[in-house]
Amino acid sequence: MLTVEDALDAMLSRVPVVGTERVEVLAALGRVLAEPVVSRREIPPWPNSSMDGYAVRAEDTGRGAALAVVGRVEAGALPARAVGRGEAMRIFTGAPLPEGADTVVPQEDVDATDGRVVLHGATEHAAYVRPRGEDVRVGDRVLEPGTVLSAAEIGLLATLGYGRVSVYRRPRVAILSTGNELADLGTEPGPGQIPNTNSYTLMAQVLEAGADPVNLGVARDQLEAIETRVRAARTADVLVSSAGVSVGELDLVRDALMRAGAELHLWKVSMRPGKPITFGSLGPRPVWGLPGNPVSAMVTFELFVRPALLKMTGRRRLQRPRIRARALEPVPNPGSRRGYLRVQLEATGDGLGARLTGEQGSAILRSMVAADGLAVVPPDTVVPIGDQLEVIQLRELPS
Repeated sequence: MLTVEDALDAMLSRVPVVGTERVEVLAALGRVLAEPVVSRREIPPWPNSSMDGYAVRAEDTGRGAALAVVGRVEAGALPARAVGRGEAMRIFTGAPLPEGADTVVPQEDVDATDGRVVLHGATEHAAYVRPRGEDVRVGDRVLEPGTVLSAAEIGLLATLGYGRVSVYRRPRVAILSTGNELADLGTEPGPGQIPNTNSYTLMAQVLEAGADPVNLGVARDQLEAIETRVRAARTADVLVSSAGVSVGELDLVRDALMRAGAELHLWKVSMRPGKPITFGSLGPRPVWGLPGNPVSAMVTFELFVRPALLKMTGRRRLQRPRIRARALEPVPNPGSRRGYLRVQLEATGDGLGARLTGEQGSAILRSMVAADGLAVVPPDTVVPIGDQLEVIQLRELPS
């Protein structure tokens, strides 16, 4: 069996980066920039005041200096005249600095009466003045391809006049669940049936990874039925199925993939939960066959599909953060496979602590609901209380 690292490397080597598209600037939030952004403007376009106060010449300032107020300039307006020797102009935050002035004296540092201001003291040259081009100059390369666009980048794009921008598009990910026993959402499970969980957890994970899910529904455990759904995935960029990838009589996904023309590259990874996993290519599309148990499906998606989707969307950082936490209870991982065990994290007096979320069965979805991370535990190991655990962080750290 392959290690998790070797399996992921093999998958990522066959995963393409999707194409690009131009979108409205706000729709680019969270997307990956596909072009360099070069400034077409200077920001700010002229020297302006960072305070409400008086625009003056620094050489005219000093304790007790009296200056004549010769005008007023507000943000959004231009000064009506220049400032000369012995003069001041009332100015507001963001307003352009009048010609002749080189400094702003805050309003709390003067006494204003009868068209004059008396200064409390001297002010340094250029104090409270934002110079032209302080933030950005024409020709500056301000954003590079591969940048994940957050609120700050969206604001900068808007400031520079970019109403649309080129980003990597979101992959369309077809999600297929298989199994005679599955009752889909909105229907009451009949005798011998269970709710269809995986379609919804996997579609939610697709959304969290920045891609768009396409629900192919549930296919019965019949080769032709599964093959038909697999062929329907040709309109998507990726296919992810769950269940039917082990060695049982009704585990038909691998055969259905090959009948639909897929080339399979690997099967089985040394991990717990989630050993049976299939990866292949259906033309240019990567395809995954994940295990059927809900936790196994979620964990294998997290370790393999999520990094691949991030690569497809142009991201450079593909892995979740890995942190260290002290075991607050014994953490056992019996058997010959590396464990990815669900843990809760707690802030303690000497750093982070971790404890299991309860029973670790691969069908216990509440073990994922309670999990802040996945503890990576070697095979045949019991991590004792107080020893350090490596944890893949799934959520924000507790405060």
